[in-house]
Amino acid sequence: MRVLHIIEATIGGARRHVVDACRGLAQRGVSTSLVCAALREPAMRRDMAELAALGVEVRELRMLRAIRPHVDLGHVFALRSTLRELRPDVVHTHSSKAGVLGRLASRTVGIGARVHTPHTFAFLFGAMFSSRSRALFRAVERSLAPSTARFIAVSRDESATFASAGFIPADKVRVVPNGVEPERFARAQPLARADLGVPGDAPCIAVVGLLNIAKGQDLAIRALAEPGLERAHLVVVGHGELRASYEQTARECGVLERVRFLGWRDDAPRILRTVDVLLLPSRWEGMPYIVLEGLAAGLPVVATRVDGARGVLEEAGCGELCEVGSVESIADGLRRMLARSRAERAELGLRGQRAVAERYTLAHMVDGLLEVYRELA
Repeated sequence: MRVLHIIEATIGGARRHVVDACRGLAQRGVSTSLVCAALREPAMRRDMAELAALGVEVRELRMLRAIRPHVDLGHVFALRSTLRELRPDVVHTHSSKAGVLGRLASRTVGIGARVHTPHTFAFLFGAMFSSRSRALFRAVERSLAPSTARFIAVSRDESATFASAGFIPADKVRVVPNGVEPERFARAQPLARADLGVPGDAPCIAVVGLLNIAKGQDLAIRALAEPGLERAHLVVVGHGELRASYEQTARECGVLERVRFLGWRDDAPRILRTVDVLLLPSRWEGMPYIVLEGLAAGLPVVATRVDGARGVLEEAGCGELCEVGSVESIADGLRRMLARSRAERAELGLRGQRAVAERYTLAHMVDGLLEVYRELA
């Protein structure tokens, strides 16, 4: 069996998912190829080199995030040539742009069963795109749905979101949850609180992810200014174009001295083992990796009721859920969590670790993908 993955959005969880999937498939002996862009995140080229060393056929195609009809059409033709050369049994596209270009190329040359993982549909991003843009994105996805053999939801919650879109047949949807390597987080050595710039006796909350409107760091900062959280400190791990804006938000809320912007870090497992609570204030998700990582590290989690986080925390009983977009609800969830004793929070962490080990490992994810491919190939 030959599988070709195609992705433009090589950032965040989508990048992580595709790299892990290609690595896992190659290690299982599956003939695996990857066509990807690296314009959004040049560090993707390190991942490409690593995958190539494992035997993955890797090609860079400079796909653009923005809609550029003439450029995009050229990329469709380039993908058609790649398909004719590689002749994969399965063409697995990821996120919006590659999802369109890859499926169009596959459909027009008649090569490969088409599988698509949206990693949340762009037409749901109300805080990021205009209503006109979202209507266009929905129309494009609707037009491609009939020729897509399978849609993969990265959580059971997301599969319900697919159903609510109104144009994806339920019999085409398969749930393959994201997966992590639990040992990497459970065995990480904690840092000293001073390394994070946080007093040793202060409640410490972490938000980890790209500084992006979807991830809701602005909501976390505003929540820190709510009554009852005066002693809490927030560490914000991640980089992005909104850092200056979020620093200004912290300044306006009077909490700048209690917020630490750590930027991009390669020691996230150690940070998770250092703090008291993981906060996910996202506005939308499919299945947030950071929640699985926090649980694997033994952390209790406070999260908004976004796809993925909602299902995991309800299923395992290992955290607090808050309303999406509500500063007051996020603050209330944090107050409830911090009011628990250390022993109670540790018990929540153990529940989360068991849930991840039983259902959300990288091996489970690769097994699920293989099951979908074998169904089609």
